[in-house]
Amino acid sequence: MIRYSLNCDKEHAFDSWFASAEAFGALAERGKLSCPSCGSFKVSKALMAPSVRPARKAAAALETKGQLSQPQSEVETALAEMRRQVEANSDYVGVNFVAEARKMHLGEATERSIYGEARFDDAKTLLEEGIAIAPLPFMPVRKTN
Repeated sequence: MIRYSLNCDKEHAFDSWFASAEAFGALAERGKLSCPSCGSFKVSKALMAPSVRPARKAAAALETKGQLSQPQSEVETALAEMRRQVEANSDYVGVNFVAEARKMHLGEATERSIYGEARFDDAKTLLEEGIAIAPLPFMPVRKTN
């Protein structure tokens, strides 16, 4: 795993983890990276110094910093609460999000709160059709090995 400091075209700074440098490049090339502050898809790596620690101090630093799965700031806490609210009050429709949103807009399905996954161009098409959607600042939970 590698952590990059990133910037969007509106100069918002944020960090994100990637499996490799190639993974970052592939996601950036496909337009799959977005700014958590404004949603801009024009994201690039910021100039950063490598974070290198001696192995003995690394374990102690992790113990004092806490678990990575726990929010480390007010923003992370707010995002975690937002995620909890969305998941508790909406139906996850996965990759069927575009079709389900369109059915609800046309009256072919019962209106309800939904969330899921959509490609950028499909989401743009929904907006052009007058279907109100908004990007969420988190990815759905996925089971991993």
